[in-house]
Amino acid sequence: MLTIPPVPSIPSIPTGSSVLVPAPTTGPQRWAGAPCAVLDRDGSLVLAHRERAGTDALVLSRSDDGGATVREVARFGPGVAGAAMLERPALVRVEDGWRLFVGFATPGGPHWWIGALHAPTLEELPGAAVVPVLPGDDATGFKDPVVRRGPDGTWRMWVCAHDLSEPGEEDRMSSALCTSRDGLTWSAPRTVLTPRPGAWDARGARVTAVVDVGGGRELLAYDGRASAAENWFERTGWATTDGVPVPDAPVTDVRYLDVLDLPDGRRRLFFEARTPTGDHELRTALAPGLTRG
Repeated sequence: MLTIPPVPSIPSIPTGSSVLVPAPTTGPQRWAGAPCAVLDRDGSLVLAHRERAGTDALVLSRSDDGGATVREVARFGPGVAGAAMLERPALVRVEDGWRLFVGFATPGGPHWWIGALHAPTLEELPGAAVVPVLPGDDATGFKDPVVRRGPDGTWRMWVCAHDLSEPGEEDRMSSALCTSRDGLTWSAPRTVLTPRPGAWDARGARVTAVVDVGGGRELLAYDGRASAAENWFERTGWATTDGVPVPDAPVTDVRYLDVLDLPDGRRRLFFEARTPTGDHELRTALAPGLTRG
């Protein structure tokens, strides 16, 4: 069940959802998910998501029915950047094509970094050069970007930051915000959301979506977990852009929630959900749009 927190102008989300992309196979760490949905210039829907089935793939798809179904148009693996694994992507429509931000895992260790690919078409992205935009360092790794470009051309990127300073504790995560004028050179990450001792998000807090709630306000959907044992089993909660959890907001047993405003005024949700066999599938649901006062 997905329910928007009790904030003015935020509607409830329907409980029903459907499988958009099934798990690629059965078992732990076999999943389809980590979605990012955007609109093309003609109002059609484009989706990027990550699949894991022994090896990773980043999949680019288009939808002909507003996100109820998708058809794959391109995919690539971590080899495009000499990486060990792929993490959640962020896709942005730009004037001359598409820019795709991807989290890459450095081989042989627990480090992650974010690179950008740029191409005129979705189909050409797998052959594009990978430009590092947030390399991290020995103490911090970055992945799972959420990117927004404003009407004035400025860019914002929320990233999942992992503290790598203690061996064996690298799963700990917080969220940071960067800004940019061109989407390639970014400011130093500024922490905006941190775990809360003793709470359901005590081990980590990862921003997954930025949702307009009207009146110039936004909310952050975020993944959290209470312990290292809950890695890959995060749940979704809600916080303000100042990093304050929304009082009485529900915590939902899904992860990597993305929310897209559709041309018809409704919203479509995308998220990763567990199945009884331990794998994860990518699911979607329609929701009412924002009622603006």
